[in-house]
Amino acid sequence: MGREQWKKIWVGSAGNMVEWFDWFVYASFAVYFADAFFPKGNDTANLMNTMGIFAVGFFLRPVGGWLLGRVGDRKGRKAALTLTVTLMSASAILIAVAPTYATAGYGGVAVLLIARMLQGLSVGGEYAASATYLTEASAPGRRGFASSFQYVSMTAGQLLGLGLQILLQRTMSDAALHSWAWRIPFIIGALGAGVVFYLRRNMLEADVYAADEDAAADPDRGTLKALLAHRREAFLVIALTMGGTVAYYTYTTYLTKYLSNSAGMEKSTASLVSFCALFLFMCLQPVAGRLSDRIGRRPLLITFALGSTFLTVPIMTLLRHAGSFWPALGLSLLALVIVTGYTSINACVKAELFPTGIRALGVALPYAIANALFGGTAEYVALWFKNGGIESGYYWYVAGCAAVSLVVYLTMRETRTIDLHRVGKDDAPGAPAPATGRATA
Repeated sequence: MGREQWKKIWVGSAGNMVEWFDWFVYASFAVYFADAFFPKGNDTANLMNTMGIFAVGFFLRPVGGWLLGRVGDRKGRKAALTLTVTLMSASAILIAVAPTYATAGYGGVAVLLIARMLQGLSVGGEYAASATYLTEASAPGRRGFASSFQYVSMTAGQLLGLGLQILLQRTMSDAALHSWAWRIPFIIGALGAGVVFYLRRNMLEADVYAADEDAAADPDRGTLKALLAHRREAFLVIALTMGGTVAYYTYTTYLTKYLSNSAGMEKSTASLVSFCALFLFMCLQPVAGRLSDRIGRRPLLITFALGSTFLTVPIMTLLRHAGSFWPALGLSLLALVIVTGYTSINACVKAELFPTGIRALGVALPYAIANALFGGTAEYVALWFKNGGIESGYYWYVAGCAAVSLVVYLTMRETRTIDLHRVGKDDAPGAPAPATGRATA
């Protein structure tokens, strides 16, 4: 790919890095600030309350998906991507300055809740706008490779968050982290969002969007009415996301807490395990994305679903008894290799299902609904099972969600050969078009 292509990939995915840095540090630093916003007492209950607020952000994602997806389809991908980064900056600042329970009672919880709602709106639009932009800005035979950088950037944001956590753990006392140092990553997140805002103000619009005269002339583009005309594809997005999002959040945001609270590891060791596993996971994304350009999307999705359905229970059980760094790292990496079959290509698969005039909303709203129902609640469900004394029930829950998605992967059509200019026009919605259509970038 040329320099211009790489520039589009960088600008299109950079917001994901900041977005998921902010999103991830909330989850990973929750063990330090959970007691700051609630009365002291039951640590597990306080952590559950804090993660409950985390889940609220997911329930705002469908609203953000609808609002920002509509902006992306009607005003352009650039407009949507610029707006999402503005919202993420505001949310990070609010969390950084939120007052504690000792200072303002439950007023701090209210500020935290508002911040998480803004984050939910932002992420709800960021994922779809980024997925759509990266897919549209790529040549037909490299869409899987280009769109895989969405999870490269998302994982990079998580790694930055974990790296900062490890640094703070090794340079500051536990008391300082619980008292005030947990605010540092949110200040950094706000500054990073400002940089991305500048980059996106000067980005180029996706060629597919700019060239689609039919979409530009359609008064219903980016509307729920237009989305209902493609409801089959919308339900497909929800179903194929279900297993992937639960598995992803289990082995990324929840992993550190699981190793710390259930496996009995030191917090610093658990963070290091997550950091190393996520780094290797990040490196795998472009490899798997490029593989999908050669053999198709379905083989990777089916491999993920089979692995998650049949290996989740043994992996989680062994992780609970891992005891030390290397066994935990090996098991975590095995789980993330399996999840790569979903993460590396899910963005382009969803974007390939919809025509240009409804692509951003078509990806955003169904995906956000699936994440609200399954991804956002994953940690809360895991802690609920743990608090109830039946932690292993969560392992079966993850496996069950993957099994549902497996059925979808086995019955869905291949999307690799779809021409983004033609989908929804000459072909039936979601049907593959010949791979010889004109280039998308």
